[in-house]
Amino acid sequence: MNIANVDQLKQAFQELNTLITEGFSGNSEKETRFRELSTAIEQYEDQLQLMPLPPTTIAGMIELRMFERKLKQKELAQQLGITPTRLNEVLNGKRKVNMDLAKRLHKQLNISAEFILEHA
Repeated sequence: MNIANVDQLKQAFQELNTLITEGFSGNSEKETRFRELSTAIEQYEDQLQLMPLPPTTIAGMIELRMFERKLKQKELAQQLGITPTRLNEVLNGKRKVNMDLAKRLHKQLNISAEFILEHA
């Protein structure tokens, strides 16, 4: 199956929703159709490059890294050797990143030094 336009995408989503609503588990025909639709939708969306733009702030980059690593603020603060309050202030734009924290962000989260310098 190949989706070539938005109308076909809408139809595929409608059929997928119907399969989910009616249930498809245990029915090999419906399970196969579900996989076909899912794959076709994914391939179409990949062509559209719908991925979000990369972060443009240090706070945004930290949040992205937290999401990627499934970390909570408290856990990340511990890894960085800072208080959760300080991390929260950085994420909310109430506190700037100093050189010490910049080094820790680079080392612990692999945020490029260039990115940190450009956005500090």
